[in-house]
Amino acid sequence: MASLYLLIPIAIIFVCIAVALFMWAVKSDQFDDLDRQGHSILFDDNDEVKAEPAEKKDKAR
Repeated sequence: MASLYLLIPIAIIFVCIAVALFMWAVKSDQFDDLDRQGHSILFDDNDEVKAEPAEKKDKAR
């Protein structure tokens, strides 16, 4: 029973911290564009030069 006097305030503190972090994330627009990260993985828009196949590199040596 005595441990509840310690555990309940610790749990309340953790909940308050979690709510504060959630409110900070909402206010700093962390949840505005939820689809951008998923699309950036599927559709790579980088204009990188593709590497030559290994056969061409071996013949050049």
